[in-house]
Amino acid sequence: MRLLFACIAGSLLAGPVLAQSTQFTTIGTVVRLDPQLDKLIAPGTAIELIGSGFGHLEGPVWARDSSYLLVNDTKAQITYSWSPTKGTAKFLEHTGYTGRLPYSEEPGTNGMSIDPQGRLVMAEHGDRRIARMPLVGHGGKETLSDRYQNKRYNSPNDVIVHPDGSIYFTDPTYGLPRKDSDPAREQPVKGVYRLPVGGNGAATLLIRDLTYPNGLALAMDGKTLFVSQSDSTKPVIMAYPVLAGGALGKGRVYFDMSKLPRLRYKEVPDGLKADQAGNLWASGPGGLLIIAPAGAGQPGKLIGLLDTGEVIANCAWGDNGSTLYITSGTYLCRIKTSTKGRIQGKP
Repeated sequence: MRLLFACIAGSLLAGPVLAQSTQFTTIGTVVRLDPQLDKLIAPGTAIELIGSGFGHLEGPVWARDSSYLLVNDTKAQITYSWSPTKGTAKFLEHTGYTGRLPYSEEPGTNGMSIDPQGRLVMAEHGDRRIARMPLVGHGGKETLSDRYQNKRYNSPNDVIVHPDGSIYFTDPTYGLPRKDSDPAREQPVKGVYRLPVGGNGAATLLIRDLTYPNGLALAMDGKTLFVSQSDSTKPVIMAYPVLAGGALGKGRVYFDMSKLPRLRYKEVPDGLKADQAGNLWASGPGGLLIIAPAGAGQPGKLIGLLDTGEVIANCAWGDNGSTLYITSGTYLCRIKTSTKGRIQGKP
């Protein structure tokens, strides 16, 4: 515990802790609700705290070619890299918003993904766009899309690149200064959109009936898109079949979180990822929920939680696909698993 307190105290003075050791303190609890969880997380496995002192972390993604994690501090407008050997370093500054500050509570970049060519794709709150940039070499950002039917997006929140190279993203109002009532708002819906393969071309509005579409995840085979709805009055994860050409079929409620106890303020469905066995790892009330598939057409079954003690925003698979990295408020955490998830980017 002394190491944890030292990390937190240091972060108050010097910003995010630059963890340089491979020995990390542990944090939180693995809550085991069903014996199935033992096949995914070995008994005795702990959550590791690998960084602290951030404003609000979001959008983790593993850069396969370079072997580091990227995360966004949406409040500070900084994208950080983290690796086991080099710890935490600034990767991009002033990201997500190029206008004059102050703008909103979270003007920075939120969700990120990596396309089959190894380029970083970003959902930018303040600039209200989907942008892309190379991870290596030279070159700045390019705007892939900043409007639908000539109306600016609200504030793209999460983004995921399908294995075929098409891009799906959500567009709630969280990044606008006054959110739903902001006078600069142009889109009448909070939608889920798709950009064609390669990201170049007009966006298609696929879902328009969710109140607050937020996190996105694809099944490992790319045939199901999961969308979390971060609405405290209807906190659900929806599942949509991905059809030929990238369109979506009729959605169904895959998991309803409305009966779960909320341990902390603002605990609603947010980021999520799938693993090779079809389990979902989804932020929500109580931490990061581990939801097992229960058969074709059936809702998922909650088998456990990862509770870090803070609200969890998102997660991402890293290393060889069996380490889950977790953004949890001011903390960056990880846990080793016995399952694997897909690492985005070049095969």
